[in-house]
Amino acid sequence: MFKIGTVNIDTSHAPSFAEILLKGDEGKYTAIYNDAFRTDEEVENFIKTYSLDKRYDDLSEMAKDIDIAFIQSCNWDNHVKQSMPFIEAGVPVFIDKPLAGNLKDIKIFEELDAQGKVILGTSALRYTYEHESFFAIPEEERGNVVHVTVMVGVDEFNYAIHAVESLLGFIGDVTPVSTRYIGTNVSGDVPCDSYYVLFENGVSACYHICKKGWQPSTALVMTNKTSYAYKIDTSKVYEAMLKQVCAYMAGKPNKMASVKQMTDAIKIMLAGKKSMVNGGTVEAIADLKDDDPSFDGAAFEVFYAESQRK
Repeated sequence: MFKIGTVNIDTSHAPSFAEILLKGDEGKYTAIYNDAFRTDEEVENFIKTYSLDKRYDDLSEMAKDIDIAFIQSCNWDNHVKQSMPFIEAGVPVFIDKPLAGNLKDIKIFEELDAQGKVILGTSALRYTYEHESFFAIPEEERGNVVHVTVMVGVDEFNYAIHAVESLLGFIGDVTPVSTRYIGTNVSGDVPCDSYYVLFENGVSACYHICKKGWQPSTALVMTNKTSYAYKIDTSKVYEAMLKQVCAYMAGKPNKMASVKQMTDAIKIMLAGKKSMVNGGTVEAIADLKDDDPSFDGAAFEVFYAESQRK
């Protein structure tokens, strides 16, 4: 059984993952480090509930006692810093979504990947059973993907990244070329942002973000032969993803996304944000720059922490 050390337990993911892993015998949370907004009482309760071995105040020390680190801080701007002690120790890291929120951090993760460091992640919406069912259909029957439309709710990045990861899961390892902000529609008091993405093989995609409240994650996949509609069963997405993580740790065939596939999702959204700021221009992903508009992880952590205290 492989040992997991978690860096922070900001969101519901850590207890949800821990519950699922306890049902099997492949992996288990054994260590925790906390420097975010969760209280000592909450940390101690997590330790007691899931029978962790130890709480650490030094990430390098934790790295000596675990097989993989789960970086589960909601402030994605800290993910590089929090990952490095494990990467330097040769310990794989699984980074919860979003991997990063700016181009500078993306480049760091891509360089670490080029050096052979193990970086896994990120959104469970890339690994769903619905994706498996799509690819289980023989290619000659399902056809080749022409367009994917995905919809999701809540916010512009922290949750919306699920939609982009999901569409990339259907499209596969194809490089995105550009993103264009289509516009924002407001129905009543509910805004919805829409974006158009073009890929190097001619495939296109749209992602729509309802920015008021939760929405079911849905996908429409059009091929050159027919179309498939999916409403993702979110009660099973963590289980589906953790199966892939466990398979990786056991040295078995798995479908974990590459670092490039994970960073492509963020680049799509950074280009989309840039397009929105520029009034709907087509923004080439290859032309993104470090000082382009980005997503602020520290601001999101403040917002999220406040929402958890209500």
